Amino acid sequence: MKRAHYFIPAAGGLFCTLCPHACRIAPGGRGICRARENRDGELIAVHYGFVSSLALDPIEKKPLRRFHPGTQILSLGGYGCNLRCPFCQNHGISLEYDSEDGETLSPEDVLDMARRTLPQGNIGLAYTYNEPLINYEFVHDCARLIHAAGLKNVLVTNGYINREPLLALMPYIDAMNIDLKAFSEDFYARLGGRLDPVLHTIRLAHEHCHVEVTTLVIEGENDGDIEEIASWLADLSPDIPLHLPPFYPRYQYADKAATRPQTLRRLREVARAHMNHVY
Repeated sequence: MKRAHYFIPAAGGLFCTLCPHACRIAPGGRGICRARENRDGELIAVHYGFVSSLALDPIEKKPLRRFHPGTQILSLGGYGCNLRCPFCQNHGISLEYDSEDGETLSPEDVLDMARRTLPQGNIGLAYTYNEPLINYEFVHDCARLIHAAGLKNVLVTNGYINREPLLALMPYIDAMNIDLKAFSEDFYARLGGRLDPVLHTIRLAHEHCHVEVTTLVIEGENDGDIEEIASWLADLSPDIPLHLPPFYPRYQYADKAATRPQTLRRLREVARAHMNHVY
């Protein structure tokens, strides 16, 4: 546990200013992400160093297709999320979890692991699996060490973060894959969030590091948004890679049909009318 960054005192509690939720947290309470707690007027990062998942993955699994292809990256996950996607593919660590099951590591431990996997083709560290930015302090501390060691930092994120903390992190980040769930405020409202902050994150990240974007295609939900997403991204740069993976039945959408291959092929061509790299 560690004192958190980005909060302001308020009557009867405090406001967390890390993400657009701006949670007002009463004494003893936690924010939507469940990772930040008000203890005696201080905001505490209660999951600092808690690790749910650790693996050496191909960089393409993040997914990053145009950032050091053919390499490996040490991938680290924690607990919690600040959105509530009913189709979450990792809900066991993001939405329904017991963080007491996790291992606790220091940033120095993580750097040592990254160095020890260099002979296996590792280029650095990816913060992934759950939403990493709710565990901002641990990501920030690890990223500084990884960067100072000359290794790469990769964020795999839903992009739901405020401008100030994101800018403070960007000097250490080499690449991001940002999950753009849809291009609809109504869709994001169902997830407990808003579209515009995610678009802002994509714009800002594109100015500072390599960016790729992922939209999980769910038939009858967001498949009608793909052309609008591709057109919007193309205005930033048609060279931003766009990933269109298929939905598989998971979590609260366990009874929903998986996305058909023919739908993905059709939407790939729709996106290719605007983008140069669609996967």
